[in-house]
Amino acid sequence: MRIGIDVRYLSHGLLGGVHTYIKHFVPALLAQAPEHQIFLYADNKRPFELADLPNNTTLRVLPYRNGLSSVQHDVWTLKQWMRRDKLDVAHFPANYGFAPPGVPAVITLHDEINIMPWWDIIKGHPKNARTVVMMTYLHLCSTQAVRQAKLILTVSEYARQQIADVGRLDLKRIVPIHHAPTPDLRRVTEAECLEAVRRKYGLTRPFILADALKNPAVVLRAWERLPEALRQQYHIVFFGRRPDVLPAVPQAVEKGYAHFLLRIPREDLVALYSQAQAFVFPSWIEGFGIPVFEAMVCGAPVIASDRGSLPEVVGGAGLLMDAEDDAVLAGHLTQILTQPAEAERWRQLGFARVAQYSWPKVAQQILTNYHRARAA
Repeated sequence: MRIGIDVRYLSHGLLGGVHTYIKHFVPALLAQAPEHQIFLYADNKRPFELADLPNNTTLRVLPYRNGLSSVQHDVWTLKQWMRRDKLDVAHFPANYGFAPPGVPAVITLHDEINIMPWWDIIKGHPKNARTVVMMTYLHLCSTQAVRQAKLILTVSEYARQQIADVGRLDLKRIVPIHHAPTPDLRRVTEAECLEAVRRKYGLTRPFILADALKNPAVVLRAWERLPEALRQQYHIVFFGRRPDVLPAVPQAVEKGYAHFLLRIPREDLVALYSQAQAFVFPSWIEGFGIPVFEAMVCGAPVIASDRGSLPEVVGGAGLLMDAEDDAVLAGHLTQILTQPAEAERWRQLGFARVAQYSWPKVAQQILTNYHRARAA
């Protein structure tokens, strides 16, 4: 089989969940498909991130001059290269893409956002011209691409249902394939390493860990409910990729019971997961929720909201709460912080949960669906 994969996310210097997905499933797929011819389509905006490609893999590098180059590649250039390579199936793992006539397309749609009604998308973003144009373009491309695709892959059963409902699509065309923990994750146990990270960020007390962009206000409300003795013994550590967090976070930092760490290196985050008394993830909505898996790999007991895909991802290996229920969250925190045996039980359940998932398993499921799309 001749397989084409749009991997431009690996030549644009991007970060985030889509990048993580492509960066890890593609090498796993290449390792499992030596009998297939695989064509990877990147461009030269940035250096390509993967090296040592196997002999059955061809890298096509499209020219990139400016932002309009991506549009040109979307609507024309990529299809021409795929046609010349005589593909049997084309995979577009970043929410949209268009195969040449006669080539079945597989789209990975990570959530329903891009195919929601236009105004629902726009109202959740800044109203400057650049953002409106970009979101409109992504909406048009994604809605058209999912209509044309033979199969749609997504990251959870929850996302599958949402995509089907919003896009009015047949559930049989949508396949959920869970993410997996990334290979750089492990539980850090070296005392010197853990101490170095605490010293680097001025962490003088044991702490719970939380994402500053994922509903931090409920974490702080729950904290106020804890007994005074616990609040004196522990701190909250918030991390985030952006500084535009809710005002409650800097207010808690000013009061002295929270820290906010901005854009910390990956290895430091792994060390923080590894020594956190709990990881709290009360997100309002998630298509998957990879930080839950990250925390479990590193041994942090997980407390997450019961919304979106999170119950599916947690899978009984963590404590759940409504995203706005600070009273229940306070009870969960009290249990974890005051009952070491319970904290250890949830830690072990987390280890067992994430052991079920790996990128080779993800790649094998994707490869199976290439065959399915070709046969459809």
